[in-house]
Amino acid sequence: MHVSTREGQALARVFACLAEDLSEREVRERAGRALLDLLRADHFASYVWDERRGVFGEGVWLNMDPANLARYESWFQYHDPITFLLQARRHATAVSEVLPHRELARTAFFQDFLARDGLHWGINLHAFDGNQALGDLRIWRGRRRSEFEPRDKALLDLIEPAFIAALRRTRRQALAPAASEPGQAVFSPRERRVAHLLAQGRTDKEIARELGIGVPTVRTYLRRMAEKTGVTRRAALARWGCDDDMTGPA
Repeated sequence: MHVSTREGQALARVFACLAEDLSEREVRERAGRALLDLLRADHFASYVWDERRGVFGEGVWLNMDPANLARYESWFQYHDPITFLLQARRHATAVSEVLPHRELARTAFFQDFLARDGLHWGINLHAFDGNQALGDLRIWRGRRRSEFEPRDKALLDLIEPAFIAALRRTRRQALAPAASEPGQAVFSPRERRVAHLLAQGRTDKEIARELGIGVPTVRTYLRRMAEKTGVTRRAALARWGCDDDMTGPA
């Protein structure tokens, strides 16, 4: 597949972020930012399907109203005419492939949810590891833009293996054994950096600004660190940042 210079540069940014040592949430968020550029799109959201609870959770989004996404999580995901059809494809699929746009536009899902944020043309990629859903990429363009084309699907197909590998890696890290003493926890370089900043007395907002990530992502790191160490208080977690060996690269 021939790619333009712009596409090649955008693909390089996508692959670079998928190769970084990031949290599961941050993998999806960073990939979303790069994919908006690659596909000349306007809006992005990503969720993880929880088979046990039967819900999409752990949402991240770009250029969408949080209040509108809250309506999706509490109501519209249970009245969603497209996402399960897209998920069943297990590869990059334009929304119009599973439901013609003229039919989608007549639904309450479109009129009362999608259109509120200006979402018009969509394409999804749902990543799986065997039968386990790892996370999805929901990418949308506005009404004045053109519909996604086969070329856009081919570009998403190129990044799918790296996206799946990145999500697998974050799951392995999340399952790392817990520890009770500094130096025993298996922290990623980014977690070590968070612990170091925590030991300096930084707030979640200050840590987010220092690392160039969102506050929810900082809290995801803190939750993972708590799971690995078995402690939940900030002061206790900060002990891991006081160890010189824990202040590795960000």
